[in-house]
Amino acid sequence: MTGMTSSARPLLNRRLAEFGTTIFAEMSALAVRTGAINLGQGFPDTDGPEQVREAAVRALRAGHGNQYPPGPGIPELRTAIAAHQQRRYGMEFDPDREVLVTAGATEAIAASLLALVEPGDEVIAFEPYYDSYAASIALAGGTRVPVTLRPHEGSFRLDLDELRDAVTDRTRLLLINTPHNPTGTVLSRAELTAIAELAVERDLLVVTDEVYEHLTYGDAEHIPLATLPGMRERTVTIGSAGKTFSFTGWKVGWVTSTPELVTAVRSAKQFLTYVSAGPFQYAVAEALALPDTYFSDFRATMTAKRELLATGLEDAGFTVFRPQGTYFITTDIRPLGFDDGFEFCRALPERCGVVAVPNAVFYDDRAAGAPFVRFAFCKQDEVLSEAAARLAKVRTR
Repeated sequence: MTGMTSSARPLLNRRLAEFGTTIFAEMSALAVRTGAINLGQGFPDTDGPEQVREAAVRALRAGHGNQYPPGPGIPELRTAIAAHQQRRYGMEFDPDREVLVTAGATEAIAASLLALVEPGDEVIAFEPYYDSYAASIALAGGTRVPVTLRPHEGSFRLDLDELRDAVTDRTRLLLINTPHNPTGTVLSRAELTAIAELAVERDLLVVTDEVYEHLTYGDAEHIPLATLPGMRERTVTIGSAGKTFSFTGWKVGWVTSTPELVTAVRSAKQFLTYVSAGPFQYAVAEALALPDTYFSDFRATMTAKRELLATGLEDAGFTVFRPQGTYFITTDIRPLGFDDGFEFCRALPERCGVVAVPNAVFYDDRAAGAPFVRFAFCKQDEVLSEAAARLAKVRTR
């Protein structure tokens, strides 16, 4: 019986049965196998600021963080996170009681949902959603209730009436993501105000994933939901260093909220990783204190990359939804004669030497996401230019 099980019960926890290998792993492996340019997974192809990297080296050499850091995170980083929230948004957080460092935003999301959701609770999430949302809700035993962002006048928009109608007596929590991955939508103040009023009226908890807070374009403005009336005491705000400083492999994220909510999230988080990224926490503390010019220059650089890839995609014949935030572009492949994003993305590496991700994986309603494909533009300009040149041939092969 070696290597076999005597039970007919599946080995994988039934709550995870619908989740196989992530689409990011599949597409990244496809990129390696074919030698294609990988615009699927959202990671930069260059490191962030040298001074931040050197701060990590100094910490390693000085022995800072090489052993277990404190469970909530090192004091220097918790203080830097609180200072960042105050400087950027005017929000006051006690570094000792209202800040928790996590192994990236993904763990922060998982720990928040495991802490706050019980079996039978409904969790409303905007569809399309980052894939870990669905898995984390399932692990917590909650019921996923998607509210779909739909294309409207060049962007994906929230239907507030649909959101209100989705709330029931079983709704425990709203899971909000703005700037929104994968669509690039940034929720407006009016939309956030309506969400806040709904949460207060129905006494709902809210978890907000704000990892792209520093990546907004044009007139789009990131407004933390916790700054709105009645939301400070019911909102868990999640941030991350990976997207802002281009060190995604360090996996340093954080939660800010009330002492009661942070304690609840920490109670779950301590049994996931316990602690992580010791030396990198010191480096991120320094990164968060960088002058405002770093953040404005970073935004300007990413704006130029957005335009470079968006123009190339338009020239190739895609319908392009120019994002208001994040470093992803969603496209519609129907003008190219395709309507199945999975089929399109699996053939694209051989067809053009480029890897993308089908948005349908981010939907419960796969048909609603079928014609949409996501490209990442957090890459070097020459890589984006080469990808655009390759994609120009998409209709000819």
